[in-house]
Amino acid sequence: MLSLEFIRANPDAVRRAGELKGEPAPVDEILDLDQEWRARQHRAEEIKAEQNELSKQFAKTRDEALKARLRQMADAAKSELALADALKSELDDLLLRVPNLFHESVPIGETEAENVVIREWGEKPDLGFVPRTHFDLGESLGIMDFERAVRISGSRFAFLVGDGARLERGLVQFMLDVHTREHGYTELWTPMLVNSAAMVGTANLPKFADQLFKVEDRDLWLIPTAEVPVTNFHREEILDGDQLPLKYVSYAPSWRTEAGAAGKDTRGFIRMHQFSKVELVKVTTAETSLDEFEQLTRDAEDILQRLGLHYQAMAMCTGDMGFAQYKKYDLNAWAPGLDRYLEVSSCSVFSDFQARRANIRYRPSRGAPPRFAHTINGSGLALPRTIDAIMETYQRSDGMIALPDALKPYMGGVELIGAR
Repeated sequence: MLSLEFIRANPDAVRRAGELKGEPAPVDEILDLDQEWRARQHRAEEIKAEQNELSKQFAKTRDEALKARLRQMADAAKSELALADALKSELDDLLLRVPNLFHESVPIGETEAENVVIREWGEKPDLGFVPRTHFDLGESLGIMDFERAVRISGSRFAFLVGDGARLERGLVQFMLDVHTREHGYTELWTPMLVNSAAMVGTANLPKFADQLFKVEDRDLWLIPTAEVPVTNFHREEILDGDQLPLKYVSYAPSWRTEAGAAGKDTRGFIRMHQFSKVELVKVTTAETSLDEFEQLTRDAEDILQRLGLHYQAMAMCTGDMGFAQYKKYDLNAWAPGLDRYLEVSSCSVFSDFQARRANIRYRPSRGAPPRFAHTINGSGLALPRTIDAIMETYQRSDGMIALPDALKPYMGGVELIGAR
């Protein structure tokens, strides 16, 4: 979140950021409430000061008239403070609805059409035949089953069967090994259910409540990404600045309602209610966060390169970057059968926007006042679309699927899916 002090001092900048993000910020409401809240506090303080003076007089005179007046003033001060507290609660709620600012390097634009490709790796494969989609391949090979999933869970769920399940498991192990052994991340296994405070900490609440699954009659939510528990791992803590950056990686199932996605990617293993991701999270200083963001993105790209998948790295424009992001890149892998790119990772730096919500701070040096940390995250990678891109890129004309060399050690000796 943005601090109230910053909004007071920079209302036009906050309004502009909201407008360019397509996320109108309630700046005028906040400033009006702030003024009323401070007026109520000031009035309560004035009453208390007057009350203190009368108390001194009463101590000297024992005048019963003063005693009655003191009771009235105590009630008035209590009433003013109660009104101030109610205003502050409303003000705090509005502050949670203000979008983050964006870095000056972010492209200005309204839609995904104005995102900017900043680099590409590899080339679109020329398979020499008309490529099939992953869902056509998956169903014909018996490694994906959508029909049975619909029977027991509804749309946007899938079974992975046999080598399909092994492919996901192998990918997870491969990614975790690379990120922990070579990229320097510490692995976390996290809770899959978190409370509302954790969701607020990563800016999933209150803004995106309709995209989340909630446990009935409990303050628990299914995580939409491991970003939520991992970022909150250090909530309410003051870290030693010498420890930063902290780098974590976590594999976790994720759940999203896909509200607003009606009619989008309803066929195949693309936009699911339940899916898996390997998530990268960093906690850094303000001075290093942008450099660490670039490196985290490169760490995710390294996985794509080792898998031999053609991809684009794209800088997201203001209107397509999100409510909480300060700067964001998407990594989009080419899927020949679908004849389009699929987003397999979104990498974002948040400045101190999440850390203020989760109260994650650090001391730059011994005895120095604590500062809010900066947070970064990105998928390294998301599983469903990575699997789709692998299946479609490595398919053969006979309907079988070869495997990238990097995955073969993780597939229990399987080198060709579909071979009997």
